[in-house]
Amino acid sequence: MMPNFSRLISVITLAVSATATTVHIVPPASKGTWYNPAAAVDLNSTVTDSDTIANTALVVNQTASAAGATDPNQPIPQTQVTAVDGTLTAAGSGDDSSSSTSSRRSLLFSRSPSDYEEVFTGSGTGPSDRDASIQGTAYLTFGLVDNSTYNVDACLSFCDSVEQCVFANLFYEHNNPGLDTEFSNLKCALYADVHSASEKLNFGGQQLAPPPAGLTYIQDSSGWSSKTLVDPPTPDGYELVFGPTNGANNAPGYMGFAFLDRYDVEACAEQCNQRGADSQGGACQFFNIWRAVVNGNPTTYTCSMYFLVADESTAVNTGQGDLQVTFSRGYARKNFIVDGTFEAFNECDDFCFDTQDANWIGSSPSGGTLDATIFFFQPFAHNGNAVALLGSATGVDALPGTLTYARPLATEAGKAYQISFFQASSFSPPDEEAPAFIDVVWNGQTVTTFKPGFANFEYLSVNVVAQGSDTLAFHGGAAPAWSFIDDVTVFQL
Repeated sequence: MMPNFSRLISVITLAVSATATTVHIVPPASKGTWYNPAAAVDLNSTVTDSDTIANTALVVNQTASAAGATDPNQPIPQTQVTAVDGTLTAAGSGDDSSSSTSSRRSLLFSRSPSDYEEVFTGSGTGPSDRDASIQGTAYLTFGLVDNSTYNVDACLSFCDSVEQCVFANLFYEHNNPGLDTEFSNLKCALYADVHSASEKLNFGGQQLAPPPAGLTYIQDSSGWSSKTLVDPPTPDGYELVFGPTNGANNAPGYMGFAFLDRYDVEACAEQCNQRGADSQGGACQFFNIWRAVVNGNPTTYTCSMYFLVADESTAVNTGQGDLQVTFSRGYARKNFIVDGTFEAFNECDDFCFDTQDANWIGSSPSGGTLDATIFFFQPFAHNGNAVALLGSATGVDALPGTLTYARPLATEAGKAYQISFFQASSFSPPDEEAPAFIDVVWNGQTVTTFKPGFANFEYLSVNVVAQGSDTLAFHGGAAPAWSFIDDVTVFQL
């Protein structure tokens, strides 16, 4: 271990001019104080807004049915967002013409193939008897099956052919001229969630054929569900933290929520990846996806996002009023940096610094002294107790330093990644911090240069493409234009 330089130096004071006033700057190595200290991270206002989620779930409308004038065998639509932070989208207000918002293949509930059980039987088989089809969430598509018999096997085979399907609703629809009545008016509607007889709400009633033909009506509507639901695949760049359970997270670091029109882990990961950075916490690092059941019926699928990783100990919200939480899972985004918070540096209990630890190495150019260091001192850190510094810690030179991650990253060639961190350059007065800069160095090449000037901790990021086993470094600082760096992340996009 390198020597603890905080025990080897005495207080060094630099006299510099700031506008018309002489300001004495005590450098970081001598436990100096900020000219303009950054505000502490406040997590009290970042706890899950469960009330807004529950209230929005009571008004969102994302149900659909196969009954009506649409054509069979339509392509499976991509997952849609039906609400964002309490505001309904067109898809959430019942507008089926809204466009898809997820560019990835939907991965929802999965099932064991060809393994179904009857959830409810059909009724209305007589000349004047009537039934209804499912009006429910997570509708996928419908097809026609041969109606020479009540063809359950053909319908379930159709469900087997669609990866997302876990439930099939089989029913006859009469007085619909869009169906080939010589072959079939027996519809097989597929869903990505399981439904019950209480959701048989679409009785037809449309005038699709010219009078004197009557209105459409439904008969013999039965429901078939997969006996076994299995975990969906974990999205790239994420790790499963917990679930499924019947409690949603009530945790700090909350960034907001989106409702999805089906239980789609991939789409929720995409929402997290695309969520705008939080000014205190940065990028989304964790999401909690769960199904909201209202009055016994699946109603929506919540994707809550966080800049802090939560765990099952905070999954304590089982529901409110008529809303019940089901199928709750938590996923953490993989940070390809070990200890981007520098909290593993703990050579002391109060104040100390060094040029390296197990994960980071600081180096100086020729003639430089302590131009890249790691500090244990809570007042300097963005969050926690430790932080990195670019620029001579003692203030004896004005040379930039380089902070290098100690090992190649476990990145994959060709994939896109986002490098992000928090930076503060407000230790010295504005004139002295004006030339502050940070180069982000990827595989030995500078991919971008940030010139923040005089700034408190702010979130900065840049996107890169990996070669595989990539290297990362930060170069900058020129005392008294110091730059503190904290909370470094490398996330796959």
